[in-house]
Amino acid sequence: MPQQQIPCPQCRQPIVANIEQLFDVTSDPGAKQRLLSGGANVAQCQTCGFQGQVPTPVIYHDNDKDLLLTFFPPELAIPVNEQEQIMGPTIKKITDNLPPEKRKGYLLNPQTFFTFESMMERILGEDGITPEMIQAQKDRVGIVEKLLTAKDDEARKAIIKEDESLFDEEFFGLFGQLAQAAAAQGQGDTAGQMKAIEELLLSETAYGQEIQFSMKEMEIASQSLQELGEGLTREKLLDLIVDAPNEHREKAFAGMVRQGLDYEFFQLFTQKIEDEADAEKRKEFEEKRDRVLAYINEIDQHLEARLLQSQGFLNALLEQDDIGIATQANLQNFDQGVVQALEMMLHKATEEEDEEMLAKLQQVVVVLQQASGPLPEYEFIEKLISAESDEALEKVIEENGDKINDELLKTLGGIVAQQQGQEGKLSSQDEEMFAKMNQIYSAVMKVSMRKNME
Repeated sequence: MPQQQIPCPQCRQPIVANIEQLFDVTSDPGAKQRLLSGGANVAQCQTCGFQGQVPTPVIYHDNDKDLLLTFFPPELAIPVNEQEQIMGPTIKKITDNLPPEKRKGYLLNPQTFFTFESMMERILGEDGITPEMIQAQKDRVGIVEKLLTAKDDEARKAIIKEDESLFDEEFFGLFGQLAQAAAAQGQGDTAGQMKAIEELLLSETAYGQEIQFSMKEMEIASQSLQELGEGLTREKLLDLIVDAPNEHREKAFAGMVRQGLDYEFFQLFTQKIEDEADAEKRKEFEEKRDRVLAYINEIDQHLEARLLQSQGFLNALLEQDDIGIATQANLQNFDQGVVQALEMMLHKATEEEDEEMLAKLQQVVVVLQQASGPLPEYEFIEKLISAESDEALEKVIEENGDKINDELLKTLGGIVAQQQGQEGKLSSQDEEMFAKMNQIYSAVMKVSMRKNME
C-alpha cells in the first residue's frame, strides 16, 4: 500500500495515508480481507482528529469468480467518462498480468456500484453470504450495544434470555474482535466493561459454557504433554488420544502436537484398530481416527490460508516503486507467518536463481534487519513477568490480545519444558521463576483457546 499525501476529508489539511485502489485477489489473496475488514484506506489527521476511511475509487478483481467491480464514492463527484479513464490503465494492467487462457469476457464489462455496501454484498454473495446473513451480523452488533448500555447484570441476563440462540460461535467471535479493538485503541473503560460482560456470557449462555469446558480440556491436555516432556513418543501420543474422554480433548491434542500427527502416527493408529478384537471398540477407534484426521485437515487449511495471505501481502510490497519505504510503512504487519513466507520466497528464489526476485526480497530483509531488536515475544514475556499480581497479569494479557499467537505459545512452552526433570536441582530463585512461567503459560493458554473458539 503506497503512502500518499492527501487532504484531510474533514479539515483539508495535508496528511499522509496508505491508499489502495486496486484489490486484485487473483495476485494478492490477502486483498479481499483488507477490503472487507474496513481497514483499507483509513487515515488519521493530527490537526482536526479525523479518523476514518478516505473516499477513493476502488477496483476489485477476482479471476476465479469472474468479478471485476468498481466503486467511485459519490462525494468525489467524478463524471462517468472520467471514471472510465481512471479505470482503463488499471484494467489493462490486470488483463496483461493474466495468462491468455484466463482473459475472459467479464474483463470487458466491469460492474459499477453506487454504494460501497452494495459492492460488499456482491463480493460476499459469491461466497454464499446472503444479505440476510449480513443483517444477522448487524443484529449481533446491536446486541453488543444493548449489553454495553444495560444498567446492570440483571438487565444483561434479561437480554440473554430473550433469545439465547443468538449467542453462538459467530456472536462470541464478533464480541472478541470488538473487545480486542477497544483495548488496542486505548478505550480502557469499554475494554474493562466488555471483559466483565464476557465473563457473564461465559457463565449464562450454553455456548459460553462450552467454551469454558473446552478451555479446561485444553489445560488438561497441556498438562498431560508437559508431564511426558522429552519422553513423548508417537506411541504415547496415540495412547493419550485413544484415552481422551471427549472430542474437546482430542482436538486440544491435535492443535498442540500437529507435527507429531504424521504418516507414521496414523500407521500406528491403523495397526491398533486392526489389532482390536472387539468390533464395537474397533468402530470407536475408527471414528476417533477420522475425527483426528478432520482436525488436522482443518489446521492445515488454516495454515495454508495464512500462508497465502502472507505471500499476497509480500507480493504487494514487491510491486511498490520503493520497496524499502513500503516495508518500513508496514512493519506492524510482519508477524511470524509473514516472516516464514518471506523465508520460503527467499529459498525458492535462490533455488531458481531468480536474481531479480532475490534483489527485491533483499530490500525487505534489509529493512527488517535494521528494525530488529529483541524478538517481540520475549519483550512481551518480560512484561508478563513484571506483573505483580494475578489481576495485573490478566490486565496485561487482555490489553495485548494481538500478541497472543502460536509463536508466543511455542516460546512459553519451550521455557516451561526446561524445568521437566529438574525437580530438586533448581535454586529457589529458579523455582520461583519457573512457577511464574507456569502461571503465565496457563493464563496465555486460556486466552489463546478462547480466541481459537471465536
